[in-house]
Formats: sequence, structure tokens, C-alpha cells
Amino acid sequence: MTAAAPATSAGEPLRVETLPTLPALGGLYARGAAASGRIAAGRAMPGLPVIGQGRSGDGGGEEPALTLPDVVYRVTGVPTADLAHHLHDYQRLLHEPVTDVLPAGYLHVLAFPLATAVMVRGDFPLPLLGMVHLANDVVLRGPVTLGDVLEVRAWAENLRPHKRGVQVDLVAEVRRQDDPAGTPVWRGVSTYLAKGFHLPWTAEAEASDAAAPEEADGAEDRAPAGTWTPPLPTGRWALGPGTGRAYGAVSGDRNPIHLSALSAKAFGFPRAIAHGMYTAARALADVGHARGDAYRWTVEFASPVLLPGTVDVAVTPDAAGAPGAQDAQAAPGGDTSGFAYVGWNGARGRQHFRGTVTPL
Repeated sequence: MTAAAPATSAGEPLRVETLPTLPALGGLYARGAAASGRIAAGRAMPGLPVIGQGRSGDGGGEEPALTLPDVVYRVTGVPTADLAHHLHDYQRLLHEPVTDVLPAGYLHVLAFPLATAVMVRGDFPLPLLGMVHLANDVVLRGPVTLGDVLEVRAWAENLRPHKRGVQVDLVAEVRRQDDPAGTPVWRGVSTYLAKGFHLPWTAEAEASDAAAPEEADGAEDRAPAGTWTPPLPTGRWALGPGTGRAYGAVSGDRNPIHLSALSAKAFGFPRAIAHGMYTAARALADVGHARGDAYRWTVEFASPVLLPGTVDVAVTPDAAGAPGAQDAQAAPGGDTSGFAYVGWNGARGRQHFRGTVTPL
């Protein structure tokens, strides 16, 4: 059986560009910084040659035409047999059982560099620096184990307005190389906000924006106590000042906002903040074995977790399952009951993140 031609969720065709290996995040961040500078200069000085190219209209300072690249990056033949040490380091850090099964959060770590490579392309219209991570929606359709040979794909889609800018989805998929149908065993959609950009507003965009989570703004957690009534906690995480460095070591994501108070202050944070995907994956681990081998995992980020810090967490049954769970591939019998989780600052009563885990 031949796999279908690649396309976005809206059916827009994508051109495949095959890369020899998964890229390293360090070099991508350097390219992203340079591309962000070019985009900022192009917006400030649209009339300059080269820098100002890509503007719509007559060069009179209008916003650039925002168009996503119609490209899907693909890397084939990705081995996992030699990842045992790295996988087990990840599992210990995230409080996952140490096994040969790759958790959904680890597959995100594996695919994230390829999605980042899409965001640092010269024709990607938004700056990597300053992008705010709003949410993730992941579907794992079965276990991936050490020794599996994988194919990884990534692309950008669904550019849409947000009240503070524009949102975009970065989609990554992982397939088993030996699957003749090419069905993704893992699919992750990461939603980001680029502030200060604009697209025409539509009724559909207004409905999408109303349902979207509020973005974390990077400031100190100043929300007055009592603005939200948390549930009874089922756990409490004591996160040390090195939490961001530890997750950066296993994920490759060494963004300065996560590494130290000094480097985070340069970006407007009073202290280093935990990676959003660290907190989401830690909550996924708290759900435990009840999630099964196939599940949908969602997260929405509300406010950053400052390091060092304490996070109260509640994992509770969620009979309704994840929003939109009816769109996922349900298990025989149609049982989409699952779990909801939420993490918050116990002293201030302010949410950091919330999400669901729904067995499929």
C-alpha cells in the first residue's frame, strides 16, 4: 500500500524535502536568532533592499504577506537502538518507568528539532525568538520501543489570528519505517503565538481565539490569591534551580530562559523558568500506567513555573475525555474516559498548566 501524498490538516498539498539526519538544536537556535533579526528589521524598514522584500502593497510600510512554507521536512531511517542511555536518563528525570518503551514526551523530544528546522527556514514568516508556546495536542497510537527504525516528518500549518498576534501550528509525525501504510504512530501539534503580527479577522478565527488558552506573559506570578479555586492536590513537585538545565540536557532545548536567573532576566523573566514540555510530560508520568499504550495527551500553558519553585498537581478522572476526543481513533468499545490534570502555584492560587490524557 502506498502512503497518501503529504498535506496539511486542511488538505493543502505539501512538498517533501528529505534531510539526511535529524538536525541539532544548537545550530538551529543560532539560525533562528539571525532569522528573527531579519524579520524584525524587515518590519521596521520595509523599503530597504533585500531586508524589506516580501511586503505586500506598494512598499508603504504595510505588514508583510504572511504565508507558511508549503514544505514538509522528512528524515527516514532514524535508529533508536542506540538511544537506551538517553531514553533512560529522560525517564528518570520525568519520573517515568525505566523501560524500553519511548513515552509520548520522549517522541516529542525526538521530533522537536525537525519542527524547529521548519521555523528557521528563510521563508517562515514569523520570528523564532519571542514565540510563546500555547498548547500541545498529541496522539500516540501504540508503543514505540528501542530498536524501532523511524521516519520523522514536520511542517507548519493553520496560521490564524489571535487577539495579540497570530497563532500557528507546528505538526510533527513519527512513523515506523516498516509500516507499509505509513500510518503515524505518534502525532504532535504544538501551537505557538507570535505577538504583534496581524491577519484578517474572521468569524471562524474569533471562535478559535475564544477557545484558545491565555498565553503566559513571562512576568512574575503576581496574580492575587483566590483568583482560582484549585482542587485537592494529588501531588507536589519541588523543582530545584537546575531543573531547566537538566531537561535541557536531555531535550537539547537550551533556551537561555530555562538555564539560569541571569540569562532569563535578559528576556524579562525574574528567574529561570521550567520548560513547558517538562511540566506537561511530568504530569503525563503522574497519570501512570492507567493511560495504556495508546492515548491522546493535551496540554494548555497558562503561566510560567519559576525556578526554584513548588507546583501543586491534581490528576483526576475525566469521564468526558479530552476536548475533541471523538475525533481521535477510539479503542474498541468506544471508551474515551480518561484523566484531567492541572498544575498551579499553591501560594498564589494561579494555574500554570492544564490538560487531559485519554486512553484510545
